Amino acid sequence: MEAHPRLNFWIRTAQAATLAVAVCFSIGATDASSRFNNLNHRLMCTCGCAQLLGECNHVGCPDSPRELAELRDAIAGGINDDDILASFASKYGATVLAAPTTHGFDLVAWIAPFAVFAAALLGTVLLVRRWSKVAVSQRPAVAGNAANEGPAEQARREKIRRETGDGGF
Repeated sequence: MEAHPRLNFWIRTAQAATLAVAVCFSIGATDASSRFNNLNHRLMCTCGCAQLLGECNHVGCPDSPRELAELRDAIAGGINDDDILASFASKYGATVLAAPTTHGFDLVAWIAPFAVFAAALLGTVLLVRRWSKVAVSQRPAVAGNAANEGPAEQARREKIRRETGDGGF
C-alpha cells in the first residue's frame, strides 16, 4: 500500500517538471520583438554586404530598411516563421537564408563538412598505419648483433666507432 503514495509523488513531480519546462520554453515565444530578432538573424541582407539582416550596418543600405519593414509587417500579420522564411526565399532567392534548409539538395551543405572530415580522418589513420608497417619492415638490425648485419653495415659501424672515439654510439 505504501507504493501508491510514492508512485503518485513521482508522477506529480514529473508533471510539474514537464509543466515548468514547457513554461520556460514558451516564455517570449509569441513576443513580436523576440520573433523579429530571431528572424532577422536568420536572414541575410540582400545588398551584398554579406551580413545578417539584423546586423547590416553600412551607411545608406538600400535594402535592409525595406526588408526589415517587410519582416515587421509579416510578423504583425500573424504569419508563422517558416512561411516568412519561405516568402523571403521565394522573393529574394535562397541566398537570403543565413543557413541552408535541411531539405533536398541543401541537406548536402550540412552533411558534406562532416563527411569530408570523417574521410580525412580515416585516410590519415590508414596512412599512419601503412607508414608504421613500412617502418617496422625496414627497421635495422639490433645494434651489437653482428650476426644479423651484412659486411657493409659492420664496416659502417666500425668507421663510426673510430671517428667518434668513444667506442660506439
